Amino acid sequence: MSNKKQYFGTDGVRGLVGDKKINPERMMHLGYAAGKVLAKEGGTVLIGKDTRLSGYMIESALEAGLSAAGMNVALVGPLPTPGIAYLTRTLGMSAGIVISASHNPHYDNGIKFFNADGMKLGDDIELEIESLLQKDLTLVSPETLGKADRIKDAQGRYIEFCKSTFDFENRLNGLTIVVDCANGATYHIAPYVLRELGATVIELSVEPDGTNINHKCGSTHTAKLEKTVKALGADIGIAFDGDGDRVIMVDHMGEVVDGDEILYVIAKDIFTHAHNVKGGVVGTVMSNLGLELALAQLGIEFTRTNVGDRYIIQELKKREWLLGGESSGHIICWRKLTTGDGIVASLQVLSALLREGKSLHAMKQGMIKYPQLLVNVPHQRQCDEILTDTKLKAVVKEVEQNLANRGRVLLRASGTEPVIRVMVEGEDHTNVKDMADYIADVVRQIG
Repeated sequence: MSNKKQYFGTDGVRGLVGDKKINPERMMHLGYAAGKVLAKEGGTVLIGKDTRLSGYMIESALEAGLSAAGMNVALVGPLPTPGIAYLTRTLGMSAGIVISASHNPHYDNGIKFFNADGMKLGDDIELEIESLLQKDLTLVSPETLGKADRIKDAQGRYIEFCKSTFDFENRLNGLTIVVDCANGATYHIAPYVLRELGATVIELSVEPDGTNINHKCGSTHTAKLEKTVKALGADIGIAFDGDGDRVIMVDHMGEVVDGDEILYVIAKDIFTHAHNVKGGVVGTVMSNLGLELALAQLGIEFTRTNVGDRYIIQELKKREWLLGGESSGHIICWRKLTTGDGIVASLQVLSALLREGKSLHAMKQGMIKYPQLLVNVPHQRQCDEILTDTKLKAVVKEVEQNLANRGRVLLRASGTEPVIRVMVEGEDHTNVKDMADYIADVVRQIG
């Protein structure tokens, strides 16, 4: 078996709908292969999705493949990715599948997998699935084909779970919260959770039509949320991505609060108020240096992993720590759930604010972000050829010397898009921009 993956990226299988990865034939074969690997002795696989139009097609193809492998299927319709992880574990499913391309536009789609414990798959399991994609699909006998059913109370179950993670003794009464659901999987979940906890909720982007998911809304496009929070004098704004595993917030001043700042607020609350909490916080190579320094001031240990919430989770498990996350808004509250959950993370922030009696704007002041710029450079050549190019290495070394140990340079291939990500971080914003553009220009010349 090859140890290099051809289909799986940073978070499952993702691509343009209709390409060699995301088409009905491939999806049926993927369902068959996943069923054979994840549920070798039969059982039921849970399938959820976000609100993309292509989700209907992919759902049917996966269902056919799983049935051909002898697996039963339980369908829940649109539900956030963490909701699938939660229900897979609590309902005793053999595996969980989410049809989503997360924060990408509607014309992309993808497949995320969870094992029976609600955990993302390891590289070895993904490689095993890929090996079956290279072989012919072999139908089980007619009497052992899988059947499909629909779980009608999935939405309510997940709403109640989210509410149960809000551990502050008082409710959200008196708070006005603007929530942007990105016309995605949280549209019929997040507003209900916040209202049932007592908040006054103003909804944005809660009318999905199959093609407007993430379009100028949600966690990757916060301009409308910022404007609405300021215009209405709301206490806070919350934005999710298309499948609800990311969250970005906006304070009452209309300022964006990213995943690093959210992680800081939650960490400070946990390590200040929770009893017998040990360990530290897991971030990634993209986490802002300001987060690391702010946590150090609190005496909280910090470590970095590769980008991807499954790598954070692996590190949390290994160290037996409770909290990790990414700048993009993937926040893993390990004592609450086995994957990133935007709704749950936002509730932990709200709990911290109420406990301290402070605004989000005030709570984030303990962390000073270093200027950081990320440039995504499209490429045509193989990523390895670009990243190992002699000229590029020389330029990176030059920039690192310019930063003089007061910043960082990071180059990596995206696991979800055909781009090279160029990140530069330092003390001076103008210098950071100049250095990032300098490196990005070289990447463009090579790629």
